[in-house]
Amino acid sequence: MDLLLAERTFVPYGPSHWALMALIVVGSVVLAVVGRRYRDSEGARWFARGFALVMLAFLVPMLVYRHLPSQWDVEVSLPFHLCDLAWMTAAFALWTRSQWAYALTYYWGLTLTPQAMITPALDAPDFPHIDFIDFWAQHLAVVWAAVFLTWGIGMRPGWRDLWRSAAVTVCWGVVMLVFNEWAGTNYGFLNSKPENPSLLDLMGGWPWYLGVELVVGLAGWALVTWPWTVRASRSPAAATPRRPRWPRSSRG
Repeated sequence: MDLLLAERTFVPYGPSHWALMALIVVGSVVLAVVGRRYRDSEGARWFARGFALVMLAFLVPMLVYRHLPSQWDVEVSLPFHLCDLAWMTAAFALWTRSQWAYALTYYWGLTLTPQAMITPALDAPDFPHIDFIDFWAQHLAVVWAAVFLTWGIGMRPGWRDLWRSAAVTVCWGVVMLVFNEWAGTNYGFLNSKPENPSLLDLMGGWPWYLGVELVVGLAGWALVTWPWTVRASRSPAAATPRRPRWPRSSRG
């Protein structure tokens, strides 16, 4: 029995992990192709909004599930991890095409979320357990939304977006540091490192790894912003507008 339970526990870089890594690549390619094909069309608008509704229809019940008395744990149930905020922001960006929401989805979804997927802090049974599905659905949805909005319908980040997103992220971090200290939690892994191996292990002890993480994060965000700004400066006429030119609709 113990052996059977061990085999059903999620293991990093086991079969289910590799299957999900392949799924994120395939899904990203499909969404980029679909978005480009219908870019600036009414179909793109409704596809994006349908995507947002699917995210909400699945992830909101998961959020409610974590708050049930049988599942409640102050250390994990509250939607305070950055991945929780990321899927909410991604759904809003898909529905509204808001630039600030898109920028957060882009930076969080293409830098921080992949880190959580490569070194998942998931101490739960393997597929098809609901905790497994909840964890991976959140992360997959955010990455797919960022890819669809960027390489699909053509939204782009700029330097102002970088600094605005960094300010939001730092404010979240400060609030979480205070809350974690008060509640005895560790949302965002800001008060201690996760037990599983991660990139934070290369950044020193607490609190030094927070400063290193900030510097490395800003450098990474600058690297994923720079190509778009260079392309726009070299060919302003060819630069894709930040807000897709979807046809106007009497329904908004």
